[in-house]
Amino acid sequence: MKKILIAPFVFLVRAYQLLISPYTPATCRYSPTCSTYTIEALKKHGLFKGGWLAIKRIFSCNPWGGKGYDPVP
Repeated sequence: MKKILIAPFVFLVRAYQLLISPYTPATCRYSPTCSTYTIEALKKHGLFKGGWLAIKRIFSCNPWGGKGYDPVP
């Protein structure tokens, strides 16, 4: 059931990785990148908790936020 719920979101992130990300400058301050982190969080924690972790990570990826290695908890 979890895989069915997250599948459309994983698809959207993968589409971003293939169609948009190669044509924009690399600006993610974290490792792994925010898109990879999002997919890992969704697969590990499900739609709601994984989605919340992804949103927090994306909003912290700015010049005043953190940086460095930040794995999915």
